Amino acid sequence: MADSYVIWHNPKCSTSRFVLNALREAGIEPVVRDYLKQPPSPQELREVLASMAIGARQLLRQKNTPYHELGLDDPELPEDALIAAMAGHPMLIERPVVLGPKGAVLCRPKETVFELI
Repeated sequence: MADSYVIWHNPKCSTSRFVLNALREAGIEPVVRDYLKQPPSPQELREVLASMAIGARQLLRQKNTPYHELGLDDPELPEDALIAAMAGHPMLIERPVVLGPKGAVLCRPKETVFELI
């Protein structure tokens, strides 16, 4: 990861706004990436998942997404299928994700951000 910070941000999400504000209050001005408008590529998702040491299913958002409609509740789906779904439908990516010098972190619960700063 780089020396700077990047937040995969959804401005409509209160958790995402909290995390962004916490970073700024700590003197960190992250690059703000509206991941719904600029979705990560499958390769970026793989890199972030590796940095977080989690599987794709752990980054997959179910609430208010096409999760069930796309059949993503099938436990037999391979990682590549889940990653492709998130890249094609970025609303399936749980938020916010912060990438920084210490790696990538899914800030859920929102207080997880304090581990980064």
